[in-house]
Amino acid sequence: MDDVVALADEYMDLIFDANPMMPAILGIDPERAGLEDLGEEAEQRQWRALTDIVTRAKAIDPARLTGESRTTREVLIASAQARLETLDAKTVEFCISDGFQAPATGVLMLLPMTPVTTAGQAAAQLDRLRAVPGHLEAAAERHRTGLGAGRRPVTRGVRNAIAHIDRYLADSRADPLLRQEAPADSPDFDAERVRILEEFVRPAFRRYRDVLETEILPHGRPDEESGVCHVPGGETIYRSLARVHTTTDRTADELHDTGLRLIGELAGEYREIGARVFGTDDLQEIFRRLRTDGELRWNNGDELLEASRAAVARAEQATPEWFGTIPPESCVVEPVPEAEAPGSAPAYYLAPATDGSRPGMYFANTYKAEERFRHTVEATAFHEAVPGHHFQISRALGLTDLPLLRRLGDFNAYTEGWGLYAERLAHEMGLYSGDVALLGMLSNDSMRAGRLVVDTGLHAKGWSRQQAIDYLLENTPMAEVEIVSEADRYINWPGQALAYMVGRLEIERIRAKAEAALGASFDIRAFHDVVLGGGGLPLSVLDGVVSEWAGAAEVAS
Repeated sequence: MDDVVALADEYMDLIFDANPMMPAILGIDPERAGLEDLGEEAEQRQWRALTDIVTRAKAIDPARLTGESRTTREVLIASAQARLETLDAKTVEFCISDGFQAPATGVLMLLPMTPVTTAGQAAAQLDRLRAVPGHLEAAAERHRTGLGAGRRPVTRGVRNAIAHIDRYLADSRADPLLRQEAPADSPDFDAERVRILEEFVRPAFRRYRDVLETEILPHGRPDEESGVCHVPGGETIYRSLARVHTTTDRTADELHDTGLRLIGELAGEYREIGARVFGTDDLQEIFRRLRTDGELRWNNGDELLEASRAAVARAEQATPEWFGTIPPESCVVEPVPEAEAPGSAPAYYLAPATDGSRPGMYFANTYKAEERFRHTVEATAFHEAVPGHHFQISRALGLTDLPLLRRLGDFNAYTEGWGLYAERLAHEMGLYSGDVALLGMLSNDSMRAGRLVVDTGLHAKGWSRQQAIDYLLENTPMAEVEIVSEADRYINWPGQALAYMVGRLEIERIRAKAEAALGASFDIRAFHDVVLGGGGLPLSVLDGVVSEWAGAAEVAS
């Protein structure tokens, strides 16, 4: 094992120690007990350890490394630096919401995903449940620290978090933390879990909820001050988070202008397809029809799920012509759990466990299904499942010859950029069922282009929440219920929404460069295998990897 791989493994040990539920959910160490320590002291320990790893990684001379080790060194430095910048942003103090990135919602969403199939895993799960009170108490203390430093949360987000906890507490029989069945060799698991939930977990959620209502809510920021620019040091925070999520140094103005340009370009595609579907090329009329046409709504959640599953199955049949390596695991499609659905994204993907205990899972949001659009379901399924996140993440987890860091590479611009690239790739593959579904692809494009405008508008230019909603209503055909949810997500997760379009544009640029270099010898299957064959990468590193492949292929031809 060379120095870089050893250091990369040391980094992953540090990350797993900081967030022990991560290796449990991934199936790497399903008996790892405990929850993330959100306290300031733990954060400082992690910060010092990360700084030491960056220093040691930079001291390794890349000239003496092989190709894969050089790539691993670059990934390690980028990962650790991104983690440092994320810690420095202190979003745990003021990004309070009902989204899954928030402390309380994260526990309720992720704990039911941990494997509980053996006595050891059952014991670990009970330990995690016992750790919930301390986890929420640390979160509450960080919120108090944030207030003391002027880092106030947005009032609406706090209210949404309180409402989510109220829904959780309203029905103990529907508690998502009861979801896993007891292992056969743990007959006392059910009774002990119920006892811990009643005596410790649910009271802890009540206390946390009361802290939010009595101590935090009165000091929240109004909707007119939703962006991080209204937090002390907000300009620096947003610049750092934009860099973390895009793996580029593009400024807020550059990102904003790119979004405006793309919104303008999409208008022409809408007019062309809209004329065929609705008999008009008037953009606002096309948007109105997409929003209001009753035929473009679901009758119920089961219908939405059935269409999602059909799209995934169709994609799985077509992929061998476009990919040389196919992940062996199919993707399971499930509804977003009921308690999380009101504040959840329209869809999301959960990676498979590395030990095979849980498949890759695509969660479609069936909340208020009758208000959700038919035309977007295919593009969303291609993004989240096949050939999108499921292909990319499952392929990465299967790269057992690479260090674990590379297999779990956490670069939003790469991961989400690939998902958005997959939506357009699906059009090349002939996967869309017709023009209506293509309008759904354009609708998703509008949302991702709009994110560049709105995220920078909120966090760098001082837009209000209503300005963000109004922009998306005017420039995308999304349903208002989704626009409102999207706007609140951007507010409470600064910079993350930038990753999608930045990543797709870069993957498309890298592909075009390879096509130009290789000409008739360009092989789309080989290109996709190279893009997915190194795990998650910063965009600049991906560019270098593909350029090296294209150069070698050009020489060979």
